Amino acid sequence: MRAPLSWLREHADLPAEVSGRELAERLVAAGLEVETVEQPGHDITGPLLVGRVAGFEEETASNGKTVRWCQVDVGEGRPRGIVCGARNFAVGDRVVVALPGSTLPGGFAITARTTYGHVSDGMICSARELGVGDDHTGILVLDGDPAVGAAAVELLGLRDEVLDIAVTPDRAYCLSIRGLAREAATAYGVAFTDPAAGESLPIDGTGHPGEVDPASAVDRLVLRTVTGLDPAARSPLWMQRRLVLCAMRPVSLAVDVTNYVMLETGQPLHAFDRGRLDGPIVIRRARPGERLETLDHVARELDPEDVVITNGAEPVALAGVMGGLTTEVDAASTDLVLEAAHFDAVAVARTSRRHKLSSEASKRFERGVDPELGPVASARAVALLAELGGARHSGSIEVHRPLPLPTIPLDPTRPARTAGLPIDPDDVARRLEQVGATVDRGGPTWTVTPPTWRPDLTDPADLDEEVIRLVGYDSIPALLPVAPAGPGFSDAQRLRRRIGQALAHAGLVESPSYPFVGPAALDALGLDPDDDRRNAVRLANPLSDEEPLLRTTLLPGLLATLRRNVGRGNQDVALFEVAPVFRPGPTPLPRPPRPSVEHRPGDDEVAALDAALPAQPWRVGAVLSGDRDRRGWWGAGRPASWADAVEAARLVADQARVLLTVSADRHPPWHPGRCAALHVDGRLVGHAGELHPRVVAALGLPERTCAMELDLGLLGAAHDPVPAPRISTFPVATQDVALVVDATVPAAEVERALRDGAGDLLESLRLFDVYRGSQVGEGKVSLAFALRFRATDRTLTAEEATAAREAAAAEAARRTGAVQRA
Repeated sequence: MRAPLSWLREHADLPAEVSGRELAERLVAAGLEVETVEQPGHDITGPLLVGRVAGFEEETASNGKTVRWCQVDVGEGRPRGIVCGARNFAVGDRVVVALPGSTLPGGFAITARTTYGHVSDGMICSARELGVGDDHTGILVLDGDPAVGAAAVELLGLRDEVLDIAVTPDRAYCLSIRGLAREAATAYGVAFTDPAAGESLPIDGTGHPGEVDPASAVDRLVLRTVTGLDPAARSPLWMQRRLVLCAMRPVSLAVDVTNYVMLETGQPLHAFDRGRLDGPIVIRRARPGERLETLDHVARELDPEDVVITNGAEPVALAGVMGGLTTEVDAASTDLVLEAAHFDAVAVARTSRRHKLSSEASKRFERGVDPELGPVASARAVALLAELGGARHSGSIEVHRPLPLPTIPLDPTRPARTAGLPIDPDDVARRLEQVGATVDRGGPTWTVTPPTWRPDLTDPADLDEEVIRLVGYDSIPALLPVAPAGPGFSDAQRLRRRIGQALAHAGLVESPSYPFVGPAALDALGLDPDDDRRNAVRLANPLSDEEPLLRTTLLPGLLATLRRNVGRGNQDVALFEVAPVFRPGPTPLPRPPRPSVEHRPGDDEVAALDAALPAQPWRVGAVLSGDRDRRGWWGAGRPASWADAVEAARLVADQARVLLTVSADRHPPWHPGRCAALHVDGRLVGHAGELHPRVVAALGLPERTCAMELDLGLLGAAHDPVPAPRISTFPVATQDVALVVDATVPAAEVERALRDGAGDLLESLRLFDVYRGSQVGEGKVSLAFALRFRATDRTLTAEEATAAREAAAAEAARRTGAVQRA
């Protein structure tokens, strides 16, 4: 809502020194959102005077254009010669003259210059050049008989300040000068003059007839018939100026008056050409198959839920949204029917959205219009048409179904307790009366009746807000709540932090991603149709139609980030993410209940809400491409491989203090020959390896891209305290063992056998060499392991370490057929 300061001053007795910015600060403090304060006309400088056309001569230039060489009196004792291309003025007319040295809106500087063979000593201005309208086809001819030489800036009110206010849905009354002036008067504690209290016109039951169908949810209709309007009458400049400042285009007197009254009072009005109405005005719901061509020249198929205004037979307007073309007021209209109604807010909002048609009227009706405004606003419009266009009132009818006034019980001490500051009950009553409420102070609990223009006031909390905002939000003390002592991080939270730190120390970069995916991403991963990862939760209102699902795996987001980095030239990438995924399970989720906002939900309600949520297990994922070890003066680099993905999984397992067992597997989206299944105590907890070439091609990834994903909830130790490692002060005994096994035997199986055979003295075990060649024979492989032994209570002897190594080798020989190399 744009509000000129000069218009607000007419209804709020603001101090003369108050500027637009100062008023904006007060309104913001009262809870309104003032976006900008504009100063139209403040860039006008220099002499801008009222002139009288003393005479002119019409001349035809060499280019065929006819111009007028005018003599214009601006009160200087002698007329000025000015060349003008317009021809809509006559001798004796009063016009606005910009003299050389002046500047018009937009920085348009005026100078004396030679044109069409004459020195034009100034410029005669149009409405558009002065910023009072958009008419640039002719000169602005002033009404009345203003004094020659008078300052035009003050005469036309060219300088003003305009507050642009973003009105929230709960403050519909501020979509009017009436509502904003009331707020301004309250903010400064000055008198307020209600523009809706100055006009009255009796309802005599005559004039154009009208009816309301009860199914239309319209509780009030006022029709006023106006005859004898002078079709040549123009809207006065002051009205056009205000409409322009409020971002509305002046059209004609009848249309401008309805728009002006709407801006002033907040009540939308519509004017019908009475000569084009074939029957009585009837408001009802639309019928199947009905159509209406609205004023924007769009033929609309009506819905049975639409509320329409008809001429008794066919629709002539979308109620509360836009009029129809067949009954439009035009330049020849002399007899009008002014309609002022109170439409249902929900019905108007649905109609506006259904037809994708928003108007100034619909913005007000869907937020809530004062039901008492119809008779007053329509009377105001009739008075303006009579004053400015010579119209006569020819009868009024009203259909009225009074609505009960709601009342709200209020404990007068409640606002003070809500705000945490002392507010006297007398001050509470005064503040509520300032917003227009009636306060019955009988008894310990007051009865408050909100004003009809405040449908948003329905509960005691609403009254608290009104009192507190008028007292001043800045009066509320800033007190930080005392936080109770908490248990700190949970074990699961500590584990996730340790995992993130370990992966970061290993050179991976954490990369959180959006939890939304689309079917295309799951297809690119090559998932089978019955894969559990395709069973995803679909969002009711997704940010993107291409990603309507909640993720069931971390890989799509990580791989998309990897592709984006590679596309921008970052070839060596190692990323990880620790985050939840969403797994709804095989059975549909139950519909969640809707808890009341009046009290805390009970345990049963919380349990029902939890049951309606999908399982959200935490996972860790990692992706790698390019070089894992950079090349340099020290030698060639080493590309990332499936082994690095497995090693990242081992780092995660180390932080959970669990032993990860690795075995070969086939699981999309990994390469079937380079995919490792990861187990803990026999439970499958994830996979790691190189992605399938088809997946790499489908996603546009670098060749040999690797990935890992682990379910933290299945690691076993994720929710249990993690014991600190036992550190021995005694020296370590290192023993190496090289075992020859069949090439088909997994190294992980040999490692498990060594661990089981070495006993409690084994501290760590690491594979450090793999050899294939003639020395071990065809189909054989040599695996060399480094074993570290340590005791917690003594220094191990060489014999003890050797015995432990031999026991480990013997167990490996028994389970895998391994033979020690000499």
